[in-house]
Parts: sequence; C-alpha cells; structure tokens
Amino acid sequence: MAGLFYGWRVVAACFLIAAVAWSLGLFGSSVYLQAVTSTHGWPIAEVASAITLFFLVSASLQRFVGRSIDRRGPRPVLLLGLASMAAGVSLIGQVSAPWQLYPCFALLGFGWSTLSMTGITTTVAPWFERHQGRSMTLAIMGASIGAIAGVPLLLLSIGELGLGRGLIAAGITAVLLLGPLIAVVLRYRGPADLGLLRDGEVLQADAPPKVHLAPIATPANRRLLLWSATIAFALGLTIQIGFITHHVALAEPLMGRAGAGLLVSAAGVTAFIGRLILARIVDHVDARRLGCFVMIAQALSLLAIAFWPTVPVLVAASLVYGYGIGHVTTLGPIVVRREFGAAAFGTTYGAAATVIQLTSAFGPALFGFLRDGFGGYGPGFIIAAIVTLVGCASLFIGGRGGRIVPPDGSGG
Repeated sequence: MAGLFYGWRVVAACFLIAAVAWSLGLFGSSVYLQAVTSTHGWPIAEVASAITLFFLVSASLQRFVGRSIDRRGPRPVLLLGLASMAAGVSLIGQVSAPWQLYPCFALLGFGWSTLSMTGITTTVAPWFERHQGRSMTLAIMGASIGAIAGVPLLLLSIGELGLGRGLIAAGITAVLLLGPLIAVVLRYRGPADLGLLRDGEVLQADAPPKVHLAPIATPANRRLLLWSATIAFALGLTIQIGFITHHVALAEPLMGRAGAGLLVSAAGVTAFIGRLILARIVDHVDARRLGCFVMIAQALSLLAIAFWPTVPVLVAASLVYGYGIGHVTTLGPIVVRREFGAAAFGTTYGAAATVIQLTSAFGPALFGFLRDGFGGYGPGFIIAAIVTLVGCASLFIGGRGGRIVPPDGSGG
C-alpha cells in the first residue's frame, strides 16, 4: 500500500474525535456546572453530583467498550456513543429540575465511555508496534483542542443562544463533524484488513510479527506493576477531573466569565504543548518517573492556588497544572502498554481503566462538597495536593517492583 500508512489516518481521525469528545465531555463539564448553577440557582454540590454520575456511567462501561471494539470494530461503537453524547448535551439545556440532570449526564457518560481514552486507545492500538506510545499520544492530543477551543465555543454558544438552544447547537455540530468521519475512516479493525502488519509492514508468510519492546511484567511483579499504576492514575485523575470541572467556577469570581474561559483555554494550550513534547520523548524515557515529576508539579500548583488565591498566581498555577493534564491523562495506557505488551493491552488496561474511572468519577463531587463544606476552594486544594502526592508515591514504589528498562535500550 503506497503512500501514508492507514494507521496514521486512524490517529488523525481519533485526534478530531478526542477534540470534540473532550469539548463536550470532560472539559464541557466545567461549563455545564457553571452555566446550570447560574441559570437555575441550584447548589454547586448538587449539580456536581449529577456530573459525577456521568463519570460513573463511563467507568462502568470500560470493559464493555473495549470488548465491543475488539469484536465489532470501532465504527458501530463510536457512532452509537456519538449519538448518546449529542443527545445528553442537548438535553442538559432543557432541564427544569435538578433530578432531570441525572439521565442527561448518564447519556453523556455512555457517549464519553466510547469516545474517550479507552475507545481511542483501543482503536489505535492494533495499528502500531514501534510507534505505540507516539501514536496514542498524538491521538489523545486532540483533547487539548477541546480545552483550547471547545470551552470558549461552548461558553460563546450559551452566551449568544441561551443554555437550551446553545447546547442543542453543540450536540448537532458534534454529529455533523464526527458522524461522517467515524463512518468512513474507522471502517477497518486493524492493519490485517489491509493485508499489512503493524506500522505498515507488509505481511510475509514466513515472517512472524516483530516484537520491538519486551514486556517487563512477570508473575512475580505483575500485580504490583498493575495496581501501583492503577492507584496512581486513579488518584491523579480524580483530582485532575475535579480541578477541570471546577476550573470555570474557581476562576470566574476573580476573572469574570470571559476571563475564566480564556484561562481554561490557556491551560488547554499548555496541555497541548505537554502532549506535543510527550509525543516526542515518550518512546525514549521512563514513563513512571516522568509521571512522578508531573504529579509533583501539579501538587505544587494546587498548593499555590490554595495559599495565594490571586489572579497572577491562579493564572501561573493553572498553566503549570494544565501542562501536566496531557501527561497524566495519556501516560496511564502507555505505562500499561509498555509493561504488559500489546497482546495483553485490551484486557489489562480495561481492568485498570475501570478502577481509574470509577475512582476519578468522584472528583467533581469531591471538589464540590469540599468547596461547600469549607466555604471556599482553598482547604480542598490542600487536600487535593496531598492526594496527588500519594498517587506519585504509588507510581514510584510500583516502578521499583519491576525491572524498568529504557524503551530504546536492551536487557528486556
């Protein structure tokens, strides 16, 4: 097959899917929290609890999503998820009582389960071996576009059209953008459908698939490797999702709605830069050690906001925290892929993703209850920093239980 390897077209499609999904899903949750509470005057904790259901529904479906993509290919699964996400977003703007938010966010959660990390990485994983880390990072890099462009556009749509019509417009736009893309580009399950091996290598009858990186997981260390990574990213993402969900509500009193939207967008830019750098280095560094450094930086950012809640500190800390968002979100599947290999990726990461998402689903509600309980975000951010550091410790300790070999080195 001459020209560009089709796997990179899959990566490009997943990049755009991630941009829309993170706009309406993870980053959109911050907009929904602010817009719904402002429009209806409902308590932040109550709305945040409905948003928590969004993450819980998604978490409970991770194994189902991965297994369905393996059996039926990505196209039918992602199209169904797109329809669910668009319906959920559109209906959020039509609610008139708090309880009505729950079915809306349940629909959104089903869509998010198919269009976010597990769905995208499971779609990309069959296509690459040498460039597994880079391809996953580039695909997920679209998530940063969700913060850079998605949040301001959502706020603009709601500001111009109102909550109801603005969210209907967002749902319709998502279907028009992603529907044809998923239907056309994601019609293949993997390179074998095109007579190719991973990375575009030509099939040869007498040549088995090449294995470039030997897994380091053994019967003696696999539980420590898996659970230490799962706990680390579960705690890190719990705080990260809580921060993202409350970012607009945190910044608006100091910067106004427009300023808060710009700050979220700026944090998305630094997350994009972080993912861009990660794509260049991820196949040549110790992913666990890198994750530890990023979590420490995020913890320090949270402490800075807690102790010095001024506009300059909030802006600087948000940018630093945003840089780490891309790393923490992306490094989870990369660590599992590197340590357990390609053959076990779907099953192993599916189990890890279920725990990670079930735990991180409580991030929005946790921040909401801490904020309402303490009468402000400061004390909650101190607790959030401590939790992040515990996650860092788990990642570090687990790495010492296995023989972590540099990806471009020998000794596997």
